[in-house]
Order: sequence, then C-alpha cells, then structure tokens
Amino acid sequence: MDLFIKIAMLVVFFGIMIGVGIYCRKKSTDVDGFVLGGRSVGPWLTAFAYGTSYFSAVVFVGYAGQFGWKYGIAATWAGIGNALIGSLLAWAVLGRRTRVMSQHLNSATMPQFFQMRYDSRKLKLAASAVIFIFLIPYTASLYNGLSRLFGMAFNIDYSVCVIVMAVLTAVYVIAGGYMATAINDFIQGSIMLFGITAVIAAVLMNNGGFMEALKGLGEVTDPTTEIPGAFNSFFGPDPVGLLGVVLLTSLGTWGLPQMVQKFYAIKSEKAITKGMIISTVFALVVAGGCYFLGGFGRLYAHKVDIAAEGYDSIIPAMLSDLSPLLIAVVVILVLSASMSTLSSLVLASSSTLTLDFIKGTVVKDLSEKKQLLIMRILIGVFIAISVVIAIVQYQSNVTFIAQLMGISWGALAGAFLAPFLYGLYWKRATALSVWVCMIFSSVVMLANMFFKSWFPPLLQSPINAGVFCMLAGLVLVPVVSLCSKPPRKDHVEQVFSCYDRTVVVSVTDSIGDNVK
Repeated sequence: MDLFIKIAMLVVFFGIMIGVGIYCRKKSTDVDGFVLGGRSVGPWLTAFAYGTSYFSAVVFVGYAGQFGWKYGIAATWAGIGNALIGSLLAWAVLGRRTRVMSQHLNSATMPQFFQMRYDSRKLKLAASAVIFIFLIPYTASLYNGLSRLFGMAFNIDYSVCVIVMAVLTAVYVIAGGYMATAINDFIQGSIMLFGITAVIAAVLMNNGGFMEALKGLGEVTDPTTEIPGAFNSFFGPDPVGLLGVVLLTSLGTWGLPQMVQKFYAIKSEKAITKGMIISTVFALVVAGGCYFLGGFGRLYAHKVDIAAEGYDSIIPAMLSDLSPLLIAVVVILVLSASMSTLSSLVLASSSTLTLDFIKGTVVKDLSEKKQLLIMRILIGVFIAISVVIAIVQYQSNVTFIAQLMGISWGALAGAFLAPFLYGLYWKRATALSVWVCMIFSSVVMLANMFFKSWFPPLLQSPINAGVFCMLAGLVLVPVVSLCSKPPRKDHVEQVFSCYDRTVVVSVTDSIGDNVK
C-alpha cells in the first residue's frame, strides 16, 4: 500500500509536468517565445523560476549534508545569504537594468549581451564556449542527490530513475520552452516550500523538538575543533570557511547565465518589485530550511560512515525514519528541485549554442524555424550527455563529477559576474577586461581541479577558489579597463541610451517633483 501511494504521487506529478509542456506549445512558436516566453512572464512565475533554478538536489542532499556536518547549525547562514545576497540584492541591483538593456540590445542570452554591449563578436563565441564547457558537468551533478533517496524509498535502480527523470524533463522543455519551464517551476517550487517545511518539523520532532535537538548538537565533539559546543554556536567551528560558502552560493548567482536570463523575460516594472520579494521569501524558506536541516546531521552520526559513504549519505539517513507518505513527499521534493534546475540549465545551454555559436558562425543564414528545431535537438543532446556522465560516475564511483559542481559554479560566476555587472552600470568597461576576467577564472578553476596541490591551503577548496575568482574579477575589470583603450563613444552612448528614454507613468508609480 505504501509503495502504491508513492508511485501514484509520482505518476500524478509527472503527468502534470508533461501536461504543462503540451499546453505551452502555442507560446513557443518563435525564438523569443521559446527562450524568453515572449518577455511577458509575471512576477510569481519569474520568482519561482529563479528560485527553483537556484536550488537543486545538490543543495538539498549534497551541500546541506556537507556544510551542515562541517559547520553545524551555523550552516543556516548560507541559506540566509542566498536569500539576502543571492535573491534580494540580485533582483535589486540586476533585475531592472538587465531587463531594460537586454531588450534594448535585442539579446536573449548572456553571450549575445556581451557581443552587443562590448561590440565584440569573438567575445560572444568565447562566452558561449565557457558556458557549454562548464554547464555540462553542472548538469550531470544534478542527478547525484537522487540515487540514495530513490534507493531508500523505492529500491529502484539509480540508472532507471535518472533516465525517467531526464526523458520527462526533455519532453516538457522541448514542447513548451521557457513558459513551460516557468509554470512547472512554480508547481515544483510550491512542492519544495511545503516539503522542506514538513521535513524539518518531522526531523525535529524525532529528536525531541528544536531545543532538545539543539542541546544534543551542542554536546557533539569532533577532533577537528577544540571549541566546546561548536556545532550549535552562532558562527560554527570555521567562520572563514563558512564565509566562503556564503559568498560563492550567494554572490555567485549574479554571474550564472541560467539565473540572470530570468530577468530578461520578466514582464514589467511592478513585476520586478513583486518578484524580488517573492524570490527572497522563497530562498529564505527553501535554502534556509535545507541548511538548517543539514545542521542537525551530526545527531545521526551513528547511522552514517562519512569516510566510506561521503556527505551525500547524511540527509538520506536523517529521512529514513520518516513515515512512508512523508518520504514520498521528500522524493517528489528532490525530483522537483532537480528537474527545475535541469530544465533551466539545458534551455540556457541549447539557446546559447544555437543563437551564439551555430547561427552566423557554423550556418550563416539560419531561419527562425531551423533555430527552434536545433535548440530542441540540442536540449535532447545535452540531457543525454548528462545522463551518460551521471550513470558512468555512479557505476564507477568516480567522485570528481560531484566536485565539478563547485568548479563549474566558480568558473561561470568568476568569468561573468564582473563583466555583466560593470556592463550594466559602467560605460568605461572594455572588451579586453572581459577577456582577461573570463580567461583568468577559467584557468584558475581548471587548475584547481587538476593541480590542487599548487594552490595555498585556503584556495585548495573549489568553493574558496571560486570566491577568489569572483572577487578578483571585480578588481580586474576596472583596472584593465582603465589601462586599455576606451570603447567607442558612439557605441557606448547608443547602448546606454536605453536608460535615458522618457517613460510616462501614473502617479501611483511615481509621485513626481511637481505634485502639490
């Protein structure tokens, strides 16, 4: 009976996802509709699309378990940082300007934005190559959190789970494009909100309530720290390491193509304000909840063997005592988190490769119909590649794929955050500075993967190396720009003219200076 309930919930869930994809086919008949939903997506859909692209099974199973184990309850700061820096501040700083300038430049992807903003076609090709190289392993890592949960709940082979999830995601993304992704993200995000709240409540109840669980966490000792009660303290046993996690997982979203692209599609000024609030609350509940839950992982030390099973075993161990119904909710929660992020990544990858590399480079004259066909084919190709990598990694126990999640995030954020941010705000930023920033971050993160021992101890962690690249980019872009030839004045003025355009608004939007 329990297995029947779990399977029935999955069938309903998958049925809704595919139904939405079929329903949204009529909105994806041209490139703008397929990639950006016609730039008419409202605040709720955009906010949930942003949040669900942000948080995947990697966060719920991998990061929550790993950082909760390392930092205890202080890991919650990562979730708070995700909400305040990765959501609230990102929307406030990037949202409106991204929407205005991207439409003015007629850019649907980040590489297109770089070409039009910095007047360099080669820059577009380089950016699309960086995105392609680093998004594939990121996509493959999304499946890592599913294996133990599905084994615990259904005793089904991991390969079958991965293939089914990938095929169903491909169906609704290929059919409905961005609009189907956004609507399904809203549904999946609602499941994530309910699921994480229910799971936290159940885990705390199993440990005697919040205060009793916190007390038990304070009694945990570990040879890596001499601080008494370190794992229920305000900043945990390693505040510096925790700060690196907060910065990479929060500030890093400012430079991720699949995240920034959400701002391209938002409908209006009011939608940006509402979306900012909704997205922040969503991140606070989901990310804050995930890391808060992971903070109690050491209470289950008797159930896990970190040396043999790794950090991914912590969250499943915490959930193994839950009721069958709640376990089914958790499985759908993790599926929702994985499928929403997967759909966002493959849509970003396919649109980038089609619009920024194939169109005009491989094929000079590519009609809109052919562009849509190629994007749909590439979505299937990207998902197939990620499935193969994920299954090979699982069967051969190769751990570097999981580590590539941190490498990928650090490389993409380091390469694009500073060029994108300065590109929106500073006229003096040059194409050369973007080249330097992209090359620097890509080389540093690849070196971190293959030659880790060459780095100082603090930067041997991919997370800290990624943070270093992001912060270095914020310095490199202005320094190189001021030391290089200024961009053409007429081009820059034309790019920034979008901010000077006069728009008539009602008094409810702006009271003005002359209102008596």
